This record gives sequence, structure tokens and C-alpha cells, in this order.
Amino acid sequence: MKKIQTLVMLLVSVTVFSQNKFTFSKGADVSWLPQMEATGYQFYDADGSKKDCLQLLKDRGMNTVRLRVFVNPSSDKASGHCSKEETVAFAVRAQKMGFRIMINFHYSDSWADPGKQNKPAAWKDLPFDQLAQEVYQHTFDVMTALKKANVKTEWVQVGNEIPGGMLWPDGSTDNWVQLGRLLNKGYDAVKAVDSDIKVIVHVDEGDNNAKFRTFFDNATAQNVKYDVIGLSYYPFWVKKDYTETIANLEFNLNDMVTRYHKEVMIVEVGGEYDKVENTKALLEATIKAVKNIPNNKGLGVLYWEPQGEKSWSGYSLSAWLPDGKPSPALDAFKD
Repeated sequence: MKKIQTLVMLLVSVTVFSQNKFTFSKGADVSWLPQMEATGYQFYDADGSKKDCLQLLKDRGMNTVRLRVFVNPSSDKASGHCSKEETVAFAVRAQKMGFRIMINFHYSDSWADPGKQNKPAAWKDLPFDQLAQEVYQHTFDVMTALKKANVKTEWVQVGNEIPGGMLWPDGSTDNWVQLGRLLNKGYDAVKAVDSDIKVIVHVDEGDNNAKFRTFFDNATAQNVKYDVIGLSYYPFWVKKDYTETIANLEFNLNDMVTRYHKEVMIVEVGGEYDKVENTKALLEATIKAVKNIPNNKGLGVLYWEPQGEKSWSGYSLSAWLPDGKPSPALDAFKD
């Protein structure tokens, strides 16, 4: 009897530990930051004191950074950089400050998104089998460099916002057999370096359930391997207020979990920098929607380039004020 009681207590302890081990990810893609600093941009706290931008984000409850990787980028301040070497250096810096790390492979020399998925120039004329091998090798090389630098990467995105596929035309959703092979090459490369890393497949318009079902039904048919469904959520780009779309987002998040038996994560979200209260409310509602998913299947919420203040970046969905201070909207990330 005592042995049974001991065993029951042990099982309870293990269960409690596994439940307590889960930490909700709150953070941001901050890949512009090194170039903002290199061009002399200064960051300030609400009291006017100069501070490290990462510390400002940490003070507002963030615990995760997402860093993009381009293949052979230019030196353009906003659309270049993010090379393997730069990404590793930044990941080391962020990890030293206590941030969890997500790596986002664009598989391009610059931006890849729903409107463009351009091959890197060096891969442009490769036969498909060689292209697939380049995806593996590039992914493997970057992840190996991170591991050698003692960066513990938690998540890796294989592709950025790929509802139409990636590495067009070879990996277009017009050719799901090839797209499936490319995604699995990325997955295999990540797992070859560290099998504990969770691989994310990322689609935009997180409130559009039909788009997600179409994409991930096809991915399932091709036996695409992944651990997490990543979503972007930008009411601004569909010309609606978040109050008109948040219920659809919540439905889609839960549907992805039950339909595909995967974890989910908002890997990009943003609101207008000059509508502080609305953006804060958007973030609060988004965080709540993800946290409400049963069994901790909602992993977290990441803002896209909150520090990318408009005068520097031209981007109006940052969460930074013209005076170099964080927008109060970011207080939504505080516990």
C-alpha cells in the first residue's frame, strides 16, 4: 500500500512539475535593432533616461526575441543585414539578457512574405533537388553556428508567411509535392542540430480559418513535418478593427489545435503606433485568446518590430513613440 501511495505521489509531483514548467512566450521580432543602433538611433524609457532597447522590452514583460535570417543579404539598413553571422551575434546578446530565442528563415536574400517568395540569387537556377539540398544546408549551417555559440534556440520557422509556398516557382502551392519536400528539408536540418527545437510553419491572416484549413490540409496530405502552427494577426492589413476579427482569430486558433493536433503561436502581431489605446486593447485581446486555449497549446504572442519607430523604418505598425520611448501599448505584455 505504501508503495502505491508513493507512486501516486510521484506521479502527482511529475504532473505538477510539467504544468508549472510551461512559460507563456511574450516578445517581439526585433531584427532591425542592430541597424537602428548602428545608425545612431537612441532609445529612452518613459522617464527620459537612455536605455538598451532590449532592457526596455524586458521591463515591459517580454521574454522572447524572434530573429530573421536572410541568405546573402545586402547592406540596406532596413531590407538587408540579418546574415548568419549577424543573427548569431544578436542571439548571443539577447540570450545573455535572459531572452528565449526564435529563428525565422526567409530563404531569400531579403523579405519573403505572401506577396513575394524570391529565391536567393545564388540558388536561382538550381535544379529542384539541388535547391532542396541548399535549404537543408543553409538551415543546418545557421543552426550549427548558433549551437556552437551556445545559443539555446527554442523555435525555428521554416519559411516566413508562406500561404502561397516559398522559393517560387519551385515551392509554390501550385506544386505541393515540391513544397512539402522543401519544408521537410528545413525540418530535418533543424532536428539534426537539436531535436528539442520546435519547428514552426507560418501563415498570415490568422483570423482566416478557410486559408489555414486549405494550407494545412495540403501540408497533411504531403506528410509535412512540423510542431507548431505560427500565425500572423494584423487587423490593419485587412482594413478592419480588431473587434471585428478577434472572435475569428480565437476560433481559428482552437480549430488548428483540434484539427491538426498541434500547438499554436502568434508569431507576428501589430497595431498602429499612433492609436495607442486601440493597439493596447488589440494586444490584450490577442494575448487572452492565446492563453485561453486549453492545455497550454497556445504558446505565446510576439509583436513584429515594436521598436521600429516610424521615422527610422517608415513602418507605421511599430509600437514606439517619435521621442524614442516605448508606446504604452506595450504594457499589454506585463503580467
